[in-house]
Amino acid sequence: MVRNAYTVGQINAYIKNMFTQDYMLSRIYVKGEVSNCKYHTSGHIYFSLKDESGTIACVMFAGQRGGLAFRMSNGQQVVVFGSVNIYERSGTYQLYAREIRLDGEGVLFERFQALKRELEEMGMFSEEYKKPVPKFARRVGVVTAPTGAAVRDIMNIARRRNPYVQLILYPAQVQGEGAKESIVRGIERLSREDIDVMIVGRGGGSIEDLWAFNEEEVARAIFNCPVPVISAVGHETDTTIADFVADKRVPTPSAAAELAVFDYRQTQERCRQYRQRLGSLLERNVQFTRMRLKGYETKLGYLHPGNKLKENRMRLAELEDRLRGRMKEKIRTSRQRLEIYIERINGLSPLKKLNQGYAYVQDESGHALKSIRQAEEGKKLCVHVTDGVIYARTEQVKEEHYGEADAGGII
Repeated sequence: MVRNAYTVGQINAYIKNMFTQDYMLSRIYVKGEVSNCKYHTSGHIYFSLKDESGTIACVMFAGQRGGLAFRMSNGQQVVVFGSVNIYERSGTYQLYAREIRLDGEGVLFERFQALKRELEEMGMFSEEYKKPVPKFARRVGVVTAPTGAAVRDIMNIARRRNPYVQLILYPAQVQGEGAKESIVRGIERLSREDIDVMIVGRGGGSIEDLWAFNEEEVARAIFNCPVPVISAVGHETDTTIADFVADKRVPTPSAAAELAVFDYRQTQERCRQYRQRLGSLLERNVQFTRMRLKGYETKLGYLHPGNKLKENRMRLAELEDRLRGRMKEKIRTSRQRLEIYIERINGLSPLKKLNQGYAYVQDESGHALKSIRQAEEGKKLCVHVTDGVIYARTEQVKEEHYGEADAGGII
């Protein structure tokens, strides 16, 4: 029996560990011709790189597709950035791609990636260093070529949006030998002027045309500029080091002008709307205040001492009328009772009896005669009638029974 025998999996794992520990294989650029290119339904891309001396299997996973700016096809010459490692299941090694560029841009792209990583590690791309672009700029500095579509677009858009904004142009060389020095001088010169924001850029082009904006000197000049810098280099698909360092990146010079120069007419219209809204709010506030004052006036009028006195006077007048009414009612009731008493008294009055034909008889001493036994024959009598007294003498007395007399002496 053979001792110390290793399994296939152990060997593959050991080799994989060797690949992983090799720094060069973890970050490597490989160039060659694309062959056997297949786009899998999962989003992965499987292909091979070959040259006259050999072939290497490659794969770009779906999560890394952001590093591919074109559609791959067989026969293309490309430069692939990634890592070489072993696939343990099959025991074969392959290149795991993270970025893929066409071979014409390979060398410059390597320089671009190296400088990008260096500046990023230094923190020059950090958001904490980004200065805000002022919303209402009065003076805008522009570092670009004095001729070409870029400067014309900036001027036309600035004139259309706000003719009162002043543009200060530094005519820089943006391509070829001496371009980076010219751009740096323009940034430093305009930073000493009284400007609110600076536009640095040019129109689109190849990576070679745009390379001046990938230079470290230009990146440091933008980073050290005391005023906010808008990078407007190339088109949407073109990205430079200046775009990462600048305070704001826009895809075109036209977009930079749109961002740096506020729209005067739009601002004027917004101010008009604000003025109208403010007027409406003030008018409503005045109306509301007037209504409140009217309410306070009504409440004050209701609580005014004069109104209280007037109300009390009216109440006293009402009470007086009620008192007078009750007094009149009391007097009327009393008069009715008095009339009843008068009628009763009149019914009992001797004079009333006399008026009805009755007479009142007294003896000489003034005593009323109530019985015939008080009247003796020959005795003088005084007979009282309605209009006087009759003096008479009793001649004869005759007893009669008439019932009980109503009053003494009345006959």
